[in-house]
Amino acid sequence: MKTRKIPMRTCVVTLEKLPKAELIRIVKNKEGEVFADPTSRANGRGVYIKKDLEVLKQARKSKVLEKKLESTIEERVYEEIEEIVKS
Repeated sequence: MKTRKIPMRTCVVTLEKLPKAELIRIVKNKEGEVFADPTSRANGRGVYIKKDLEVLKQARKSKVLEKKLESTIEERVYEEIEEIVKS
């Protein structure tokens, strides 16, 4: 029986290659809205961040998500990501 290929993605903060299941996708759609996409299926430009509170804290401090998505990110988006990480 064939083993299934595990999709790997890169965290924009730590630059680690990790399985897609260990990351959260942050999306900027055509309307310019930025939001967390737990299903990883929403349309738009997406970046991945590791499911870790320390990494989220580092992303908030360095504004790496704003740079990668070329958009300002509201505090509610970071809170939404934090809730996903905690659950």
